Amino acid sequence: MSTGIYNRLIKHPWIIFFLGIVLTIAVYIPGLSGGWLFDDFPNIVDNPGVHLERWNVPNLVNAALSSPSSDFKRPLASLSFAINYLFTGNDPSAMKLTNLVIHLLNGLAAFLLVRELLWATRSEARTRAACIASLVATGWLLLPINLTAVLYVVQRMESLANLSVLLGLWGYVAGRRQMMQGGHGLLLATGSVAAATAIGVLAKETAVMLPLYAALTEFFIFRGKRHEGATRDWRIFAFFAAILLVPMIAGGLWLLPGLIDPATWVTRDFTLKTRLLSEARIIVDYVIWTIFPSPHALSFYHDDFVISQGLLDPPTTALSVAALAGLTLLSGLLRHSLPAAGLGIALFLGCHLLTGTVLPLELVYEHRNYFSSLGLVLALLVAVESVPHAFSIARRLAYFAIVLLAGLWTVQTFVTAKAWGDPIALARELAWRGPESPRAQYELGRTYIIASHYDPASPFTRLAYEPLERATRLPGSAILPEQALIFMNSKMHLAIKDAWWTSMINKLKMRPATIQDESSLDALAACLRDTSCDFPVDPLYNAFSAAMSHDRRSPRLLAMYANFAWSTLHDGDLAIRVQREAVAAAPREAAYRVGLARYAIKLNDYAELLRQIDSLEAMNVGGRLEADLAPLRAARDRASPPNCARTEEPCAQ
Repeated sequence: MSTGIYNRLIKHPWIIFFLGIVLTIAVYIPGLSGGWLFDDFPNIVDNPGVHLERWNVPNLVNAALSSPSSDFKRPLASLSFAINYLFTGNDPSAMKLTNLVIHLLNGLAAFLLVRELLWATRSEARTRAACIASLVATGWLLLPINLTAVLYVVQRMESLANLSVLLGLWGYVAGRRQMMQGGHGLLLATGSVAAATAIGVLAKETAVMLPLYAALTEFFIFRGKRHEGATRDWRIFAFFAAILLVPMIAGGLWLLPGLIDPATWVTRDFTLKTRLLSEARIIVDYVIWTIFPSPHALSFYHDDFVISQGLLDPPTTALSVAALAGLTLLSGLLRHSLPAAGLGIALFLGCHLLTGTVLPLELVYEHRNYFSSLGLVLALLVAVESVPHAFSIARRLAYFAIVLLAGLWTVQTFVTAKAWGDPIALARELAWRGPESPRAQYELGRTYIIASHYDPASPFTRLAYEPLERATRLPGSAILPEQALIFMNSKMHLAIKDAWWTSMINKLKMRPATIQDESSLDALAACLRDTSCDFPVDPLYNAFSAAMSHDRRSPRLLAMYANFAWSTLHDGDLAIRVQREAVAAAPREAAYRVGLARYAIKLNDYAELLRQIDSLEAMNVGGRLEADLAPLRAARDRASPPNCARTEEPCAQ
């Protein structure tokens, strides 16, 4: 971009931003087709709660509380999926289009936020600051690392939460800038943070970090002053003590017992120590992936990541710890000379304090950078813009480097989005990007199975075996590939290798079942139950037994095993006993209580039925459980003679 063109453009920041919006739409359009992927299935495709057929309060409440992703249910995100479904059905393209609209709204919010920040920190003309803000927002919209928050439908949870975060932070900066100019902006500043946090966490818990982002903004930009030249404002400190310090201490005390309990980490292949060491490398990787992305880095599946066992195992662990310390120091040093750049680095690091430290989450996810990447782009653009005009050659080279980076981001996002527009192309692309990833290889095989329509003569049938059998042998693989191989051959009435069952059972014996393992067992049980599969019961029973052999078993696994015991083993006593364990492990999950009540009906256990109905009635907020409760009440009334007492003993029939 020549200096003349640049100087003309900076007079019209809204034109720059509009062109950025148009370019973002053009880049993402090829990815709006395609299908569902991975966590889309439990949260949307296979989640009846979001399959709204009509508007009414019980349906909406049930939809809001239907997410299996979190104990907090993320009701705002689930409601948005349900509303999408009501108008467009189970169409992933419509869901993705909604995600793109949210992404563009986030771009607008990012522009408004950065413009407000630069107005608060820069002495240049307001138009020039707005131009920089438009470039930051455009660059952020086009970042390849943010693609999964748009085209991976379920990650609307992330983008929707961050829409609230960006708007709340914008309101905080606008209010504080009014105060610095002698106005009355305290209510706007504090109210924006409080309200946006409360709304954002309804989409995803990551919005709880907004008070920290506001505190960092205060530290770097406003420095706790009431207005220019004034001393510290005690109201600001009191606000952050109430909304950040107290909740942080309370949350830490609440989490601490679980974090130090070894049972918390039993389903993970890392400990608290190795997680912290590994995350140092991961966060440094995030910096590189954001600014200098490559296809193999942004591979979507990162289950092939090698966990750090010590500072020198691998050696990059110590280097990463040093790099993070250096970034923290650099952020502090920039506070006086380039406060917006220092804040950008601090926002990036602060964003990962929740998902990149002590919580026992999966180690790597690209969408965790949806907010933090804005901080890096802000720091980069502000640093480039700060090169003195006297150093004209350096300034031109810096502009040229930014143009090259923007071109790299745009091309890579477009190429990746194009792959996302076709399920087979995407599966092949991700398998190529992650050759050592069990999930990537499994998804390629699974996609070929879907394309084969279970026709033994289909060319896709032959293609499915290689990636699936490769996935079974990769380190850290779940039993998904074995399940897919058994499922496929059984449905097509082809021979099932004993090695597939043996591999599955050995994996389940070696470590507690993962969510993917549980889903695999349940899929095989369902296939056997509806007679679509014709394999013998014994190997599946042995697989369930291996999964149940561990001390720590999830309520989901228990409920699945109870269903298998009832439907396939025809052992009612075992089914109700295991279902009771599931209820005890997750007493707030209505589905497990409904299942237990249904077993009680079939076994004429009137006392158990009464207990579960009473519990479900207490959980029936807004009538969300009416559809489940109605047949249970009818069964209770049929079983109960008019004078039957509500005792612990079953009533005479």
